[in-house]
Amino acid sequence: MAKPRPVLGLLVGVAAGLVASAAMAAFQSQAQKLLPDDGSDEDPATVKAADKASEMVTGDPAPEAYRESAGQAVHYITGAVLGGIYGVLTEYRSKASAGFGSAYGIATAALLDEAIVPTADLGPGPEDTPLATHAYGAASHLVYGWVLEGIRALIAGRR
Repeated sequence: MAKPRPVLGLLVGVAAGLVASAAMAAFQSQAQKLLPDDGSDEDPATVKAADKASEMVTGDPAPEAYRESAGQAVHYITGAVLGGIYGVLTEYRSKASAGFGSAYGIATAALLDEAIVPTADLGPGPEDTPLATHAYGAASHLVYGWVLEGIRALIAGRR
């Protein structure tokens, strides 16, 4: 096995995570059109997370004019952090890239959508989420994983 390069893995992973987050957002903007309208005008989890972060700092939720941008920032920061973790993991364990990033993509879906979002009260629990929404989340994170691995391998090389 090649000698691990954790700093390179981290930097490449963060960059790949940002690109993968953009790809995921593009996929979601199209895939949402296929979901049945549930009549809910509830904010996405990213906007709710931005509100919670703003409340911790200022005591108030994100200002209305910045809520969508703040939610996007949460999306990209999360993608960059998860990408950095992935980049370091793949330097030490090549199997972390199993399925060309599919395994990591599905793991992030399970961790975020099925565990952290409901636990942090940013969205409903898995049992209260329609099957189509679960599939949408899994597909979105698969796109994230594929692009993450593609960009990471392009920059850092296959391990």
